Amino acid sequence: AAKLMARSDAGETVNDYTFSVLAEPAQAVAALTSGEVDIAAVPTNMASILYHKPDVDIQLLALNTLGVLYILERGDTVNSLADLAGKTVYATGQGANPEYALNYLLRQNGLEPGEDVTIEWKATGDEVAAGMTAGEIDLAMLPVPAATSVLIQNQDVRKAVSLTEEWEKAGADGVLTMGCVVARAEFAQAHPE
Repeated sequence: AAKLMARSDAGETVNDYTFSVLAEPAQAVAALTSGEVDIAAVPTNMASILYHKPDVDIQLLALNTLGVLYILERGDTVNSLADLAGKTVYATGQGANPEYALNYLLRQNGLEPGEDVTIEWKATGDEVAAGMTAGEIDLAMLPVPAATSVLIQNQDVRKAVSLTEEWEKAGADGVLTMGCVVARAEFAQAHPE
C-alpha cells in the first residue's frame, strides 16, 4: 500500500486515489459501511463480522497480512508456547485476531489462557512495545512492525516464538491471516478492474 500511495501522490498511477490512514480498524469499518470509502484494509475478523451483517454488502479483494505475531522475551526461558506456563504475557489485540490466535495456540499446547498463562491486555501496541523497550516487561506478544522496533531498540529482547510457525505446527487449516482488503460490493461490481 505504501508504494501505491507514493505513486498516486506522484501522479504515476492510472487511477486517482485518495488514502486515509486511520488509527483504529473501527474507523475504517465505519467509513466503509457509511459509503465514505470504497475499499478498506481491515482485520480479517472484522471483515467476517461485516460480511455476515444483513445491512452491509462487502466483498473480499485480497488477504494482505499474514502471520506477523511474535512472542518476544527479555531473557531465554521461552522456546515454545508450552514454556509460557505460569508466566505473564503482555499483549494488544484483545477481542480481535491476536487474542483469538493466541488463545487457540495456547490451548493446542495444553494451556488455558487466564489460568495457566496470564495475559495482560493493553490498549495499544505502543504501550506494550514501550514496556519491552524500557525493560519493564519480560514477555510480550507483538505484531510487526512493533516487534521489529523493540528488537532493534533493546538488544536484550529476542524473538522467542513465531505464532505463524506454531499455527503450522498445530496443523490448523490455512495460514494465520491477520488482515485483508475489502470493498463495498456495489463498488467492486461496478469497477471489476
